[in-house]
Amino acid sequence: MNDRSQLLEKLHQVSFATLGHLLEEGFVSSEIRSMICGVKLVGKAVTLSVVNADAVAVNRALASLQDGDVLVIDMNGDVRHACVGTVTACAALAQGARGIVVDGLITDIVELRAAGLPIYARGTNLLTTKLHGNAESRLNVPVQCGGVRVSPGDLVLGDENGLLILPRETLEAVVDQALLSDHKESDLLRRLQAGDPIDNLLRVN
Repeated sequence: MNDRSQLLEKLHQVSFATLGHLLEEGFVSSEIRSMICGVKLVGKAVTLSVVNADAVAVNRALASLQDGDVLVIDMNGDVRHACVGTVTACAALAQGARGIVVDGLITDIVELRAAGLPIYARGTNLLTTKLHGNAESRLNVPVQCGGVRVSPGDLVLGDENGLLILPRETLEAVVDQALLSDHKESDLLRRLQAGDPIDNLLRVN
């Protein structure tokens, strides 16, 4: 197993909230939330900047996806047009994508939940993007997502609590410490449930 595969395996095991004890950057705004229940997302960012509600740009991005990718879409402040729906999710799954993150809106929420692909967005709407073919949209450039700068190749971590997007190197530096903390937490919970005094177990000053 190579270093990248080892890191991905560790990230699948770790509690993302534990990473929140060790990091301060990379946490996407809570306004962008999971649209699907029971998800755990780990994948590599493919970024898309969409201008003028352009559905053609989204289609091009879908065609570029590979196994393990997460499509991260920056709608550049457009909170009216939904850029992901049933066909988008189906195409992403067919390409081997692990999920889609939208700093904007989606549609077809019932069908998306049935498809099971992890999807994060600000909400839903009936108004959708159009087949404009706008030349200003850009694939695989740095984008903004919920206050976080996302570059192509960054790692995207998500569950029902939220999203964390960071370069691989930053996560490599803390994942082992986070896994150790997770291991210790199970013993801590056991001792709390057994009635051990809180001031013996938790820092109180």
